[in-house]
Amino acid sequence: MSNKEVKAALKSARDAIRNKQYKEALKHCKAVLKQEKNNYNAWVFIGLAAAELEQPDQAKGAYKKAIELEPNQLLAWQGLANLYEKPNQTDVKGDLAYVYQKLLELYESGDKQKWCEVCNKLVELYHQEKKYLEVAETWQKLIRMKQEEGAEKAELHQLWKKMIQLLKDSTKNQDNKTGQLLLTAFEHALHSADAIPGEDHQNLYKDFIQCLSKFPHEIARLEKACDDMMALYPTMTYPLEVLCLHFVQSGTVSEKALHCFSRLLEMDASSGPGIIGFGIKCLKENKYKEAVKSLAEGLQKTNQCPAAWYYLAEAQMKIHEHRKAVLSCNQALEALGTPEDPNLEWKKLAFQLKAETLIKIADADAAEEAIKTLEQIVGGSSDPVISALRGQAYLNKGLMDQASKVSQELLLSHPDLAEAHALEGFIHYSQKNYEQAEKSFLNAIERKAGIAEYHQYLGLTYWFMGGETKKDKGKALTQFLKAAKLDSYLGSAFCYLGNYYRDIAGDKSRARGCYKKAFELDETDEESGTAAVNLSVELGDMDTALSILNEVTEKSRPGTAKWAWLHRGLYYLRTGQPSQAVTDLQAALRADPKDSNCWESLGEAYFNRGSYSTALKSFRKASELNPGLVYSIYRAAALEQILGKYENAIATYQQILKKTENYVPALKG
Repeated sequence: MSNKEVKAALKSARDAIRNKQYKEALKHCKAVLKQEKNNYNAWVFIGLAAAELEQPDQAKGAYKKAIELEPNQLLAWQGLANLYEKPNQTDVKGDLAYVYQKLLELYESGDKQKWCEVCNKLVELYHQEKKYLEVAETWQKLIRMKQEEGAEKAELHQLWKKMIQLLKDSTKNQDNKTGQLLLTAFEHALHSADAIPGEDHQNLYKDFIQCLSKFPHEIARLEKACDDMMALYPTMTYPLEVLCLHFVQSGTVSEKALHCFSRLLEMDASSGPGIIGFGIKCLKENKYKEAVKSLAEGLQKTNQCPAAWYYLAEAQMKIHEHRKAVLSCNQALEALGTPEDPNLEWKKLAFQLKAETLIKIADADAAEEAIKTLEQIVGGSSDPVISALRGQAYLNKGLMDQASKVSQELLLSHPDLAEAHALEGFIHYSQKNYEQAEKSFLNAIERKAGIAEYHQYLGLTYWFMGGETKKDKGKALTQFLKAAKLDSYLGSAFCYLGNYYRDIAGDKSRARGCYKKAFELDETDEESGTAAVNLSVELGDMDTALSILNEVTEKSRPGTAKWAWLHRGLYYLRTGQPSQAVTDLQAALRADPKDSNCWESLGEAYFNRGSYSTALKSFRKASELNPGLVYSIYRAAALEQILGKYENAIATYQQILKKTENYVPALKG
C-alpha cells in the first residue's frame, strides 16, 4: 500500500465515522495499520469507532497506543477524555483527572476557551471526590488565567465567590493549606465586590467571619475582620457577637474583651453573647450571684457555648449551688462533643470542676460519680491535683484504704502540694485524729492560705479537739472567721460562729445574726434555721422568728421542713391561735408521722379549739408512739372525763398512778 493509498484509506475511515459506519471505519484503519503499524491517525480512528461500538477496552487501548506514539498531540487525549466521560465508564475518575491535566498542558499555549472548559471539568471532578486542596489549586489557576487575559473586576469577583462555594464544605475536615486558600478567596471576593458597603458584601463578610471563627489559629485575622466589618457596618451586631464569643471561648478576659462585651450590650441589651460576657465580668469581680443570673440568661439565647456553661458552673460552685453546678458542667461537656483540640483543655477543666462539685455534695453516690468523672480526664493520672481529688472521692465513698494510699503517694511525690496535705487532714479528721489533722491543715494553709475550706476544717478540728483546746475555743473562732471572710457563701462557717457566740461567748444577738446568715446561705440547714428562730424568741423578736418560719413554709413542698412547721405551730399554740396551730402541726406530722411530741402538741391545739374527740385521738396516738408520755395519757383521761366516758377515764387515771403514784393531776382527776 503506497503513501497515497494510506491517505485514501484514512479519508475513507473518517467518512465512515462521519456516516456512523463504525465497523467499516475499523476495516479501513486495520488496512492502514498492516502497512504502517505506528500510524497515529489510524489508532485514533480505531479508538473513536470502538468507543461508538461500545467496545471501551479496545477504544482505550487504541487511544493509549496513539498517545504512546505522539504524546503531545491533542486528538488521542480528547478521545480518551470523551471515552472516560461516558456514563457507562466507572472507576475511571483518577484516569480522567490525569487526562484533563494533560489537556490543560496542551491547551495552555493555544486555545484559552478550551483550557477554561477543561479546567471547569477537572474542578468539578475533584469536588465530587472531595479533593478540596486540588479544587482550590486548580480554580486558582483558572482565575490567574482570567487575570492574565484582563478579565473584568465583576467576572473575577464571581470566580472568587465560586471558589468559596466550592470550598465551603471543606472546613469540617481540612488541611491548613486548603483553609488558607479558602480565606484568601474570601479576601479577594470582599475586595472585588461592586457595592461597598452593600447587602451582598455584608453577607459575604458575615460568611468570612463565620469561616474564620472555625480556625483556632487565625485569631488575629478574625479580630481584624470583625474590626474592619464594624468600621464598614457600625450598626451591625454580628461581628461583635462573634468577637465576644471568641473572647469567651478563648478563656482570657482582656480589656479589649470587656470593651467588646459592654459595646455589644449598648447596641443590643438582649444579645446572648453580650449578656454572657457581662456574666463573666461579674464572675471575675467576685459578684457571683449576678454572674449566675447573667450567664443563665445569656445561655438561654446562645446555648452552644461550652465555655459559658463552664463559667456558669464555676459561679454556681462559688455560691455553693453544687447540684446545679454539676448540671452546668454536663451541659458544657455535651456542647464540647468529641475530645478534639482546641477543646481538650476546656474538656479537662469541665471534668475537673464537675468532680470537685460532686465531692462537695459529699454523699456516696456523688463520690462514685466523681471517681468516674476523674477517670475521663485525659492525662489525669499524672496530675497531682486530680489525684488529690480522687483521694477525697474515695474518702467520701468510705474507701479509707484507697484514700490513704493516694494520700501517702502524693505526700512522697509532691511534698509541697497544699492539696496533698489537705487530703491527709481530711482523712485524719474523719478518723477523729484531731492532733494529726491539725498538723496537716496547718501544712496545707502554709502552702495555700486562701482556701476557705482548709480554715473551716482546721476550725472544726480545734472545735472537737480535747485538752486545753476544748476549754479555749478561741483558736476555732479565729479559723471560722478566716473561712467566712475567704468564702462569704460558706454556710457551715457561719453556723459554727453562731455556736461559738451562743455557747461560748453568750452573745445571743451576734449568734442569732450568724445563724440567720448560715440559714440564708443554705435553706436545708435546719440546725441554723432552728437556732435563729429560738434565739429570736429568746430576744423577744417574734417578727424575725416568724419571718424566717413564714419564708420556709411558703417555699416548702408537702412532707418537708418539719422543723419550721413545728416551731410555727407551737408559736400559734402559745399565742392562743389554735386553728393555725392545728394546720401547722398537721404539716409537721406529714414530714414525720412518728413524732410523739408533735402528736401531743396537736392534741393540745385541738383541745384549745374545742375539738375534744380529735384531741383525744391525738393524745392516744402520742402515748402509743411513746408510752412514757405521762402528760398525753393524763390529757386523754381528762378528755374521756369531759366526754362522759367515766369508766374509761378512771381506768386511764389508774394506769397513770400505777406508773407514777404521786402524779397530782391524775389523783385529782
